[in-house]
Amino acid sequence: MQDITISLTNALERWQSLWPNWLVTLAFLAVATLLLLFLHSLLLNALRLALRGRLAEFGRKLLRRIGPPTRLGMLVLGLGVVIQALPRRGASYNLIEWGLLFGFIIFLGWSAITIVNTASEIYLRRALKGSEDSVLSRKLLTQVRLLRRTIVLGLGFLTLSAILMTIPSVRQYGVSLFASAGVAGLAVGLAARPVLSNLIAGVQLAIAQPIRLGDEVLLEGEFGTVEEIQTTYVVLRLWDWRRMVVPLSYFMEKPFQNWTRQSSSILGSVFWYLDYATPIDEVRAKFMEILRGSKLWDGQVGVLHVTDAKESTLEIRGLMSAASSGASSDLRNEVREKLIAWLRETYPQALPRTRTEVLGTSPGAIPGAQVH
Repeated sequence: MQDITISLTNALERWQSLWPNWLVTLAFLAVATLLLLFLHSLLLNALRLALRGRLAEFGRKLLRRIGPPTRLGMLVLGLGVVIQALPRRGASYNLIEWGLLFGFIIFLGWSAITIVNTASEIYLRRALKGSEDSVLSRKLLTQVRLLRRTIVLGLGFLTLSAILMTIPSVRQYGVSLFASAGVAGLAVGLAARPVLSNLIAGVQLAIAQPIRLGDEVLLEGEFGTVEEIQTTYVVLRLWDWRRMVVPLSYFMEKPFQNWTRQSSSILGSVFWYLDYATPIDEVRAKFMEILRGSKLWDGQVGVLHVTDAKESTLEIRGLMSAASSGASSDLRNEVREKLIAWLRETYPQALPRTRTEVLGTSPGAIPGAQVH
């Protein structure tokens, strides 16, 4: 075997002497690249055929996604071996070796990110499968997505840092910066404070979860639904379809209302101001009849009470529950309209009116005038 290797090396040296170094290097790298790509495709297909039906869901998904990063890894390792086997080396070999090191670092970061994305996706699918608890589903969805983005961002930062540290001038600057970290480090920290505070808030939000995807919140006088939670900001869809973009740190530093923190169900109230002659029991019965006939009512809460007696009217409040704030708004409007229409047709005397009582008349008095 050693004799064959020596003979092959001698043959390569004689063949190289006939061509320029750069052309020989380029030819070797091109041929090696084609062979490595073919070998990678062959091995990956063989692996898929051999493991078909034997892997769990994570293994199957990972096997489908590792094609691009493993292709890069095989190219880097294979070309590294080819370069070491070439007999003559020129100044360009240092640049090629640096490029291969560059590619190897990208391969490691790319592979780690692929594993994290695949694992988080499968975990979410299994956790949300058959789940009827919308609060738990939104909690898991928010938590996993935020943590995944944070981890991917961290892996990307580490990969970029490792790439930059392979450049001698950058590495020397980095070492000197760490050695003299003081005022410069403080200045960089202060400049990056908004970004860092939002990143830290993202981790806190994933753990504490004051808001989740799909939550309905009220802040700065605007009511909306949490539509997106990104690494540094949150997008709210307002009632009129506008979008409100809020920094993540806002939800950790300032008060706001979360209408669906524990449950998506919500109470709604409707007020009527009716005459003292209103038959309360009949109105209460009609109120419950309207609720039972509505598809928007969730059947949990439905009560009607007289909450105040004003100078000329009674204040009547109806409480009702619905599955969401949107359904609650539509239910309140429906109940208000139907009850007013019923009162107008059945008990018109129950609607607010102003009374004038004539107590007596005297000669010269104006007819119809009130006497006190």
